[in-house]
Amino acid sequence: MKSRKHIYLSAVLLLVFVFLGYFLIIGQRPGAKFSFRFGLDLVGGTELIYRADISEVSDVSGAMQSLKEVIERRVNIFGVSEPLVQTEKAGIISGNGEERLIVELPGVSDIELAKKLIGETPILEFRLERPEAEAIITQASGTPVALSEVFYPAELTGRYLSRARVEFDPNTGAPLIGLEFTSEGADLFAKITRENIGKPLAIILDGAVLSQPVIQSEITGGRAQITGQFTPDEAKALVRNLNYGALPVPISLVKSQTIGASLGDEALYAGRRAGIIGFLILTIFLILWYRLPGLVSSLALVSYIILSLVIFKMVHVTLTAAGLAGFILSIGMAVDANVLIFERAKEELKKGKAINDALHEGFSRAWLSIRDSNIASIITAVVLFWLGTSAVKGFALTLGIGVLVSMFTAITVSRAFLFAVAPRNENRVNRFLFSNGFHR
Repeated sequence: MKSRKHIYLSAVLLLVFVFLGYFLIIGQRPGAKFSFRFGLDLVGGTELIYRADISEVSDVSGAMQSLKEVIERRVNIFGVSEPLVQTEKAGIISGNGEERLIVELPGVSDIELAKKLIGETPILEFRLERPEAEAIITQASGTPVALSEVFYPAELTGRYLSRARVEFDPNTGAPLIGLEFTSEGADLFAKITRENIGKPLAIILDGAVLSQPVIQSEITGGRAQITGQFTPDEAKALVRNLNYGALPVPISLVKSQTIGASLGDEALYAGRRAGIIGFLILTIFLILWYRLPGLVSSLALVSYIILSLVIFKMVHVTLTAAGLAGFILSIGMAVDANVLIFERAKEELKKGKAINDALHEGFSRAWLSIRDSNIASIITAVVLFWLGTSAVKGFALTLGIGVLVSMFTAITVSRAFLFAVAPRNENRVNRFLFSNGFHR
């Protein structure tokens, strides 16, 4: 009865993996919704690395997340295929970490065009005047004074901006910039105006003071205006840039590089070739050494590869050369669990136990070792992903997913397939098929 149950389960699993394999094939057609996402080192393009100035930011993680979202909106507007925008802290181990923004633009080979896509997005901020500002300006005697000496941050920046639009002064007809803040920004703006009535509030764009109105009363509703000597065209351009996203922190380009498509093709071809060769060598070894269980393990390994690739597609994992290396390494690691099971089962067969009983004992006794080794690998992948650079993160992500999937396939798929083919009768042929190495 148990054998028949495993046969039915194996049949269902085979149908599922056939369907998933078909999904992988059609997913490679042009225009397919789910397709593999490759990094620049495989398909070519441009990489830009920016340094973020967080010297005047209290909520660094929030500012960097907002910066990432702003740049993503700007890049997506220009229709770049599968752009990748991510943040990282460089030098975290040494404690001298700086916040960086990495922008990868597949298919864009012109660095100047790539810089233009990112653009000089305006940095919008509101600042309150320092009590000693007049004395500082008087003492300077016409000499330019640093903005930070006259004003201090009011914590309200472009990251809280919801929408900007062109408005016109009803009296003069001059163009104005109307601002609408998010709910969080509206609360912050109301708090600032409530606590600083009678004080100037400077509206600063890209380091230049556009206007410096005096707060007359608390302003609720999350609305404000920027007045200045704007022409209608200048106002429209400013509104467009603000709606694309005002940067919450200044950024400066520190590195740029272009990767050719031919180099990417070579890396992708080499990765595929290494994967196929590695899989064939593993399959041959498993069949020659572990016989029928080795054949079953090879079939489970195919299932593992299909399931892993489907997950890569569904969650849009960006496959880089390092990521492919992590996946190929995980293929070899996926065999570890099966090897442990087979070796445990071999020891039980030597004791004279029946094949079914030996397989049960093999799975039972090997589980603790499988669990501990996989947990150790997952912890390693998590640490690498947390502390590593973008290339290391690609390796860690594919390795971590691979370890999780391999543990699932070893415990479920391999088990179902093995017990589906496990013989009920004991004879020399069956014992030979389920032995391994040079033992009978």
